[in-house]
Amino acid sequence: MHPTPTPLRVGLIGAGSISRVHAPAWRSLGADVVVYSLHGADDLAQAHGLRPVASLVELWEQVDVVDIVTPTHTHADLALAAIARGKHVVCEKPLARTTAAAEEVVAAARTAGVRLFPAHVVRYFPAYARAHAAVTAGKIGRIAVCRFRRMSAAPRADWFFDEETSGGIVLDQMIHDLDQAEWFAGPAVSVFARSVTRTDARDVRAASATVTLTHASGAISQCYGVWGHPKLPFSSSFDIAGDSGVLRHDSARQDATRVHVSEQQGESYLPPVDVATSPYTAEIVDFAAAITAGREAQVTGTEGARAVQVAEAVLTSIRTGDAIEIPPLPAGSGGGDGLTAGVAFASKEENR
Repeated sequence: MHPTPTPLRVGLIGAGSISRVHAPAWRSLGADVVVYSLHGADDLAQAHGLRPVASLVELWEQVDVVDIVTPTHTHADLALAAIARGKHVVCEKPLARTTAAAEEVVAAARTAGVRLFPAHVVRYFPAYARAHAAVTAGKIGRIAVCRFRRMSAAPRADWFFDEETSGGIVLDQMIHDLDQAEWFAGPAVSVFARSVTRTDARDVRAASATVTLTHASGAISQCYGVWGHPKLPFSSSFDIAGDSGVLRHDSARQDATRVHVSEQQGESYLPPVDVATSPYTAEIVDFAAAITAGREAQVTGTEGARAVQVAEAVLTSIRTGDAIEIPPLPAGSGGGDGLTAGVAFASKEENR
């Protein structure tokens, strides 16, 4: 593998909602960014100083790093295509729609000697990062109970509510807090979950899920996720209780004078961010530094695959009504590149 040039040459695949925080993050590093998407590439390029390209073939030829910000069911195939061409990969969560596909991506990257970075951005939110540092330092002792809540307006695009395509609220939204639960309390060994999806008389959809994880350590984690009404502002919270202290955070209580008005809710399933202080920027900075310095990032491909495995266990529990055991993720499982060039992907309203 040849050294990665500076500035980084990045290929962004997809031009939907999440691309609007990835693109400025890369540009803040001075990266040379090209973008390919079936829809919206020209507008995204114009807004952030990128260069649109007409095909994936053209993109592969111009980049060293590929950033995948497309719908969930396309992640694994696009990642495998990039890896087969020797490209480093940043991939929006979840790493893949299934555990088997995620394992295959991890194994392919390992075999090819390229870097793989699942974009679990909550690890880079300051409150979560500080809490994790405190837990790691033993500030609150042995973890006993973790509680996580995440709420936002439901995403608009149809594919989010197609469980076969996206995994629904569990694999798309709650996977953040499933990852956090294991980040704080270690591997989970079983899960019990419930979920409800509704459509009201105005054809407005909403979903919620409640999950209880039992960890190998004996700790218990509870996760609650909501995709709600169109004007529901983004918020998240956690309570991490140990045998010598408690850590708490609630984004909705950080500013008592904050006012939420409907005009601000256009993309409210994502938290509001500023590129200079954005956790998405911190995430991209970490990934870029890991590539150029040859070090580990704060999240690894194996951890991305593990989050998919836990989320799939949650979906199984919801479907069956039973508590589900979660086995350890096999190390080094999967293999093969599994794809040729030109994989097709679609977005209805947005790519991501």
